[in-house]
Amino acid sequence: MILTADYHTHTPYSHGKNTVLENATQAEKLGLKQIAITDHGFNHLLFGLKRKRLPDLRAEITEAEKLTGVKVLMGMESNLISLDGETDMRESDLQYFDIYLCGIHEVLKYRHFSDLYNIMIANYTAYKLGKKPSAKVIFNTTKAYINAITKNPIDILTHINYKCCCDLKEVAAACAEYGTYIEINTKKRHVSLEELKIMAEAGARFVIDSDAHSADRVGDTKIAEELLSGSDFPLDRIDNIDGRLPTFRFAEYKRKLSENA
Repeated sequence: MILTADYHTHTPYSHGKNTVLENATQAEKLGLKQIAITDHGFNHLLFGLKRKRLPDLRAEITEAEKLTGVKVLMGMESNLISLDGETDMRESDLQYFDIYLCGIHEVLKYRHFSDLYNIMIANYTAYKLGKKPSAKVIFNTTKAYINAITKNPIDILTHINYKCCCDLKEVAAACAEYGTYIEINTKKRHVSLEELKIMAEAGARFVIDSDAHSADRVGDTKIAEELLSGSDFPLDRIDNIDGRLPTFRFAEYKRKLSENA
């Protein structure tokens, strides 16, 4: 299993340690064809990307691509901020980006307090107590994920079920229907092999991402290899390994917008 591209890396534009160029240089050393710079979304209260810095980020990405020969995508790990599926990627922001990731995170500005409670507090309380969330909490989290997939051209759901719980089969079915990938994150152990199989059986496709916060972790696949080693999981459902590259829905969404402009 050889990684072709890493679509989840961070830089000092949120709270990564290394520059865009340093991440891209590491990707070049590993022989990756593509890398995405996906700093935390605007509503992250501690590490959120600043809209006013988007031109600077684009300039660094353009330079890194020129110097390394690696395709560098400008993205964002947006935050799911409401049960209705709203994220902190506004429609007016879409023009600046090449790839659209989304996940559930702590320390965010949610749309309403009820969203904060239902998406984060209820899940996080159960996580801290070492308990499975209630059926209602799982229902609400599932609803939020599916609404986000339905309403937004999200390419990748990041570290699904990390400190939160949803019905993986239902979310995976929505991902399969709309063309959203599910990430196998190699920074966090967030799903089991059996859970991956459940999502694969529901039709989902996957990417392996490092979630690197330092350049030395770009392209890291260790957790994924440990998870999948010796298993009968269908590796042909992972679209960024062994020379394959994914087909992302956001690029098609932007192409149609351009045609209709």
